[in-house]
Amino acid sequence: MKLASLKSGRDGRLIVVSRDLARAVAVGDIAATLQGALDDWEAKRPALEARYEALNAGRADGAFDFDPALCAAPLPRAYHWADGSAYVTHVELVRKARGAELPESFWSDPLVYMGASDAFIGPGDDIEVENEAWGIDFEAEVVVITDDVPAGVTPEQAKQHIQLIGLVNDVSLRNLIPAELGKQFGFYQSKPWTSFTPVLATPDELGDAWDGSKLHLPLRATLNGTLIGAPNAGVDMTFDFPTLIAHCAKSRALMTGTVIGSGTVSTVGSKDGSCCLAEVRCLETIANGKPSTPFMSFGDRIEIEMLDASGDSIFGKIDQIVVQYRPPG
Repeated sequence: MKLASLKSGRDGRLIVVSRDLARAVAVGDIAATLQGALDDWEAKRPALEARYEALNAGRADGAFDFDPALCAAPLPRAYHWADGSAYVTHVELVRKARGAELPESFWSDPLVYMGASDAFIGPGDDIEVENEAWGIDFEAEVVVITDDVPAGVTPEQAKQHIQLIGLVNDVSLRNLIPAELGKQFGFYQSKPWTSFTPVLATPDELGDAWDGSKLHLPLRATLNGTLIGAPNAGVDMTFDFPTLIAHCAKSRALMTGTVIGSGTVSTVGSKDGSCCLAEVRCLETIANGKPSTPFMSFGDRIEIEMLDASGDSIFGKIDQIVVQYRPPG
């Protein structure tokens, strides 16, 4: 099943989208919002799935052409957003570029931070940043959405709590990060709006590409028409999603609608390219002593998408332009 939210108020208006992303139908009679559906998922899911099957069969009353441009993030705001750094090879590369050793614990204990979930943005919404000097970078990631997760679950138990899967662009302001991390209190100003693909999908939509823990397909990041990378999200993921969920739920339960991110998708040696410019610049620094690729500028366009084995888009495309934000005068 594939779900999206049309722009409407703060929490969007839930719709079901056909498997080929061509048609959609409103489901307000079942659940007004995605969070509302998730809050009563066991009861709401069968009705939503029935509407989805009718839509795919061409039997859904009130069906209309699906337009991603009208979409908010599937969850326009969420109660909890925890982003990991599950690809330790990416962290290792970043540290190598600045001559720092990777602590051994990074290979056994996940890195996770809590992000701003009060407002996510849609797949076609502009990336608004006040200053190019802040080092604007995209980060292409896979995310999962959970139902209620009890504290203390094991990774094996956590598998059953993954209900939806999608992609995000977790924008970073790279030149603000060092000062923030230097305070040893985590990210805040360096993490602006996070955008989502138009659609979230239930795990069964992914077939063999989803093994219950990882998504084994290339994640494509294209900047100004040039493919920056398409690393396979399942190849070098040190900490899979159940492990990340169990880590986040070690000392507290997670509420329905919690978003768990993978962090920037990366493969060893970045042989398939990169899913952020920071990694591109690190590789350049290691090879040449300094980076040559700039961070993003106003007017740049970033596209993030995942295709299935047949070349069809699974979640739809994140397609954003970087624009200058002007504070109120």
